[in-house]
Amino acid sequence: MKKIIILLCIGIGVVAVLAGLLIWYSPEGIEEGIHIPSGIEQFGSEEEFMAYLSEAAELERGDYIADDFRPVIEVPMPMPEMAVEDAIQVSPPMPAPMPKAPPQVGGTGIPTRISETTVQVLGIDEPDVVKTDGEHIYFSSDRGWKGETRVISAFPPSNLSVLAKLKESGDMLLVNETLVIFDGNKIYGYNVSQPESPEEAWQIKLNGSLVSARLCNGSIYLVTKNWIDRYDPLPIYTLSAKGKPLVVRGSEIYHPPELVPVDVVYTAAIFDPEEGEIKNNISFVGSSGRSVIYMSEDALYITYTYRPDPVETYYKFLKEKCHDLVPAETMDEIDRLMEYDISNRAKMVELEYILERDTESKTDDSFRRRKEFYNRLEDYFDDHKRDLETTGIVKIGLADFDVEEQGEIPGRLLNQFSLDEHNGYLRVATTVEGGRESVSDVYVLAENLDVVGSVKDLGKTERIYAVRFLGDMAYVVTFRDTDPFYVLDLSNQKEPELKGELKIPGYSSYLHPITDDLILGIGKEGWEVKLSLFDVATPSEPEEVDKYILEESWSDVLETHHAFLIDNKHGIFFLPGREGGYIFSYADEKLVLEKAVRAERARRAIYIADYLYVIADTKLVVLDETTWEKVNELEFDMDNELTPYPRPFIEERELSETELNEMRAREIAEFREDIEE
Repeated sequence: MKKIIILLCIGIGVVAVLAGLLIWYSPEGIEEGIHIPSGIEQFGSEEEFMAYLSEAAELERGDYIADDFRPVIEVPMPMPEMAVEDAIQVSPPMPAPMPKAPPQVGGTGIPTRISETTVQVLGIDEPDVVKTDGEHIYFSSDRGWKGETRVISAFPPSNLSVLAKLKESGDMLLVNETLVIFDGNKIYGYNVSQPESPEEAWQIKLNGSLVSARLCNGSIYLVTKNWIDRYDPLPIYTLSAKGKPLVVRGSEIYHPPELVPVDVVYTAAIFDPEEGEIKNNISFVGSSGRSVIYMSEDALYITYTYRPDPVETYYKFLKEKCHDLVPAETMDEIDRLMEYDISNRAKMVELEYILERDTESKTDDSFRRRKEFYNRLEDYFDDHKRDLETTGIVKIGLADFDVEEQGEIPGRLLNQFSLDEHNGYLRVATTVEGGRESVSDVYVLAENLDVVGSVKDLGKTERIYAVRFLGDMAYVVTFRDTDPFYVLDLSNQKEPELKGELKIPGYSSYLHPITDDLILGIGKEGWEVKLSLFDVATPSEPEEVDKYILEESWSDVLETHHAFLIDNKHGIFFLPGREGGYIFSYADEKLVLEKAVRAERARRAIYIADYLYVIADTKLVVLDETTWEKVNELEFDMDNELTPYPRPFIEERELSETELNEMRAREIAEFREDIEE
């Protein structure tokens, strides 16, 4: 097949590239105010499921060709979030720093001031490697030869000790006295009412893979995906709970109103974390392209990205741009071909054959036409860039746990922060690639997922690196060489507008509100971690009022927002690094490094009362937040595990930190040069 494509590229310089730039519907289908049919419905029977699957299989061919030939501008991306793909206290304003109070050390009762995992939506918890109930810390580590979860006595700090170890490890959720561990393709529930001797209460085995999970009102919402077996697709065994399989039959699966490439079945399920029993579930077909999960108080949104039908792309290009390059009799033959009741794959083979036959001549005219094809092709890509990649959005209402709407928007999402629901509207930020320039857009969707407003063409030639929706405002960072920080006003949903823009070196990959008018950006400048404070009090004139370059090559905050912690009472925030943990204050719009804790591969920090617990792979350090003095420390028994991040050696000598940093800087520079080439 590739041989045919390469031969045709030599002949006309277009087929292979066109085959990778897939167009599903015309641009008019996604313009503001035009409704895309959201009549997502269940298959009527297993036979209907099989027929849909057979037709959809023909669309996948273009996806694979696209991976080889698709002419998009590539730039380095920030590290994606791991298996679980979010605090953003967006409704109430962030309180100003309060005067420091003495630590709560009296008695052994549970303190009233306990930090929670930094999440996207207040009140909806997300899995992470550290959880606490105010008395104990649960820390899951997978460094070294094996992973394990430690149960640590944490409060008061004088009782600091490891009470128990569990052989399972992974992101966790803590629901009352049940610790839920997501360990690969299994989910474990442990009763931790007696922390020194946890007992396994239940197991759930996934037959597919975990997309994400959320905890809301005592229930866990789980999203999984199962690859469709072309030879034996039904029924689908998504998971088994307590030995009982959850079986999904063809007539129970939802599908979009239009034919799209599908290769997986997504299943959203609600389960009781105390009993480990599935209470409700729903399934729909989709593409295995990157999925993003966002959950609001009223709905669960699941997205997937795909590239639609290559034959239609091919045909539309020829009809719109090549009427004078393709002889009339050849175009008539192609028109007849498109009317045949044959598969898309067969049509593509025939179409390639027709054009190859038509351009076999080695005349000057054939040579001219080949060059003209390329020129027009680039124009076509620019005109249709928003048709080349589509993100499907499925909305599941939490009240009845049923599919309410399905919609589509151009481009692809970065992560869960690319989605946000506010006052009944869904706001979505995407990057659109293809043509001469990549761009980024922000769309506003009504409850039925119609596009009602948009701001387009942000960051030409760049990709989105960070997004934050806060009330009526949105903040978007794109990056290639510099970091454009965009401020958008979304208060008028039908006429959102770009208010301001600021260009600075480096980029931010995580944005967090410090106050109503102050946004913290965490990213990179060169090889080092960069912190930026953005004053957005005047949206039309955003300003970087302070920045701090940290001599660290990486922080887990660049990969997951769960690694970030803010303590408004003491006016500080924490971020981990490879060499240690760092506590910064932000009073008077100045970033000050208040405390640095030397601990290789610091992972997280939490606060209990007025103590800050810095958790690393090798130890846990407790600090008094009123003085920043160390109160206690617990070294972890590594059980002969590998030393975290062993340093490279040269000439039998361990590299110094400076040498390591220089080596990393060179690697990053070489990587960027390769990408730009």
